[in-house]
Amino acid sequence: MDKNVISVKIVEEKKDVSTGIIYRKRIAVCQNVVPEILRKVNILKVPNVQLEEESWFNPQERNMAIRSHCLTWTQYASMKEESVFRESMENPNWTEFIQKGRISITGAGFLNCVLETFASTFLRQGAQKGIRIMEMLLKEQCGAPLAE
Repeated sequence: MDKNVISVKIVEEKKDVSTGIIYRKRIAVCQNVVPEILRKVNILKVPNVQLEEESWFNPQERNMAIRSHCLTWTQYASMKEESVFRESMENPNWTEFIQKGRISITGAGFLNCVLETFASTFLRQGAQKGIRIMEMLLKEQCGAPLAE
C-alpha cells in the first residue's frame, strides 16, 4: 500500500499450533528513496533497496510484533525497526502502536551524519504512513470509525 514498494515475497510462514502465533518472514523490494544529491556517492546509486521483515501475530492476545532491517548496504549501514500493535489497556477497541528504530552508518566519512539524519527522517515518516495504512485496514476490516 506504499508507492515505493515494488514487491513483497513471503519467504517463510508458519503457525505454532500450541500458541496460535503466526510467524511470517518477508522480503520487500522498494524503490531507492535516497535523494538524488546523495546518490552521487557511488554506493548509494542502486535502483532498489531490499528489506527483511519478520512478524509475529497472536490472534488470541490480539497483538502483533514486527521487526525489520535493511539488507542493502549492510557493510555501511545498520537500520533496524521494531513495532508492536496491541490492544489498549484503557479500551479494548483501541490499538496501541509502539515503534523503535536504530540507525548506524559507518564508512561514509563526513556524510555519516547527513545519511543518518535522512534515514531518521525517513523512518519517522514511514511510521506515520504505517499508522495511516493500519487505520485504513482496520476500518475496512472492522468497519469502525476512526478517532479524529
